[in-house]
Amino acid sequence: MNTGILIIAHAPLASALRAGVLHVFPDVADGIIALDVPPSEPTETTILNARAMLAQLQTPNTLVLTDVFGATPCNVAQKVIDGVHSRLVAGVNLPMLLRTVNYCHEPLDVLVARALAGGTQSIMQVAVTAPQNQQRKNNDQNHHDHSQ
Repeated sequence: MNTGILIIAHAPLASALRAGVLHVFPDVADGIIALDVPPSEPTETTILNARAMLAQLQTPNTLVLTDVFGATPCNVAQKVIDGVHSRLVAGVNLPMLLRTVNYCHEPLDVLVARALAGGTQSIMQVAVTAPQNQQRKNNDQNHHDHSQ
């Protein structure tokens, strides 16, 4: 990985997102780390932890992903990135992370664009339809919709 990924999010979201990525890409464990921010932790402590994790990645570039713009994890991330070798994107979701990991060999500017596209293109309304080649009967008492 040319670019490391640091996820900073409200506990336990950062670790859960990392686990989701490692389920699909188990070989990238060294290049993606997570910082869960507990509700009672002082901001100064979180900043120190974030700086230590950035150093731990030991990559030339780092993409920092946070959950909510304006919340503590994002505010902390803004204080630890430099805007040159590290960039910040808020609104992290699993599809964004998967896209990012898949293209982590690309330049940081391109990776930021891919992260944004991966996150936004994965948001869609999904229609509930009857199973293929079967019509729903209005009085079917045993019909159950299943969603995954």
